[in-house]
Amino acid sequence: MPPAPDEEDAGRKRLAFTLRHGSRAQVVVAVLLAVLGFASIVQVRNNEQDNTYAGLREQDLIEILNALTGTAERARRERDRLEQTRDELRSENTSREAALSQTQERAQTLNILAGLVPVTGPGIRITIEEGDGPVSVGSLLDVVQEMRTADAEAIEFNDQYRVVAQSSFNLAVGGIELDGNLLEPPYVIDVIGDPHSLHGGLTFASGPIETMEKYEDATVEVEESESIEITSVRDPVRPVNAEADPDQ
Repeated sequence: MPPAPDEEDAGRKRLAFTLRHGSRAQVVVAVLLAVLGFASIVQVRNNEQDNTYAGLREQDLIEILNALTGTAERARRERDRLEQTRDELRSENTSREAALSQTQERAQTLNILAGLVPVTGPGIRITIEEGDGPVSVGSLLDVVQEMRTADAEAIEFNDQYRVVAQSSFNLAVGGIELDGNLLEPPYVIDVIGDPHSLHGGLTFASGPIETMEKYEDATVEVEESESIEITSVRDPVRPVNAEADPDQ
């Protein structure tokens, strides 16, 4: 049983008086008694705390244990749920970023093929100079077709006019028309793609170069380059009849 408050107060007063007026031996004894008294009080209070569950029945203890176990299990399940949600969000973000990256790359490719943006890259420069007679529309069409077959990514005439899928060539006074724009010789064609493949698309037997030099008295030079710059662009063309398939 813990000491009464009055007894504790009286003990503290006696201890204070001894510390002020007692001999050295008395002081030492007083300090030891104070330490022992404090330890006894702490022990009694600890015993009181330890006795919190001492009076409970076995069934009560089992119920408390089950409740604590259930709380821990719920906490574990909630932790697992939150971790799963976190992983799903990470996976969703990764998939969204990958889809966005693919969409941006595809849009960039389509913009290049449609001639909507300037481009720079390796390729070749073709210079066609006329001889005694004009270079035919068919010869220029052959050059463009062979470049497309060799995977050309961009084609430009005379540093001004971009060739796209809808481009057309027509004979005109003083030269050839490209999409309504007059091209005058010499015809300078910049092509971006693999230089070796593009060059090979012009020099095979009976190919565009041989045809123009043999039958049209033209002079053709091809220069491979690691950096071809095409700055001309086309205005976007809005389809008149075609519509996007909503299921695709």
